[in-house]
Amino acid sequence: MTLQGLEKLRKELEYLKNVRRSQIIEVLTESRKHGDLKENSEYHSAREQQAFCEGRIQEIESKLSHAQVIDVTKIIPSKKVIFGVTVSIDNLCTKEKRKYRIVGDDEADFRKNLISINSPIARGLVGRKEGDTVVIKTPRGNVKYKILKVEYI
Repeated sequence: MTLQGLEKLRKELEYLKNVRRSQIIEVLTESRKHGDLKENSEYHSAREQQAFCEGRIQEIESKLSHAQVIDVTKIIPSKKVIFGVTVSIDNLCTKEKRKYRIVGDDEADFRKNLISINSPIARGLVGRKEGDTVVIKTPRGNVKYKILKVEYI
């Protein structure tokens, strides 16, 4: 996991424990005042939210306790694609240039150009160097990319 991913999980955990839990408890308390709990949909909805929240808290705490954090800014740059780097590539078929950061599964967000280390593109790029040309098997078929730049930021 990257430092940014670690911080994001910590913020989510803090929000769930300090804000969301309190909100759910308020809804539960208020919905109990409405009488019969068997037919109280507001109460049952709040209980489901509480279960989800507590499950997510446990999941995040487990991930944080087992996380191996990698700070690429402390790694001596070698122009080699590894976990945590930002890599600029050129699709040689479409001439489209893209820039991705290779991150952990929990951090991945394709819309923000954060790709999972387990994605086909990342797996095809890891271990390669600037200037290398790689063929990556994607759901749409094989695509040829040229690695333009590797940044340790």
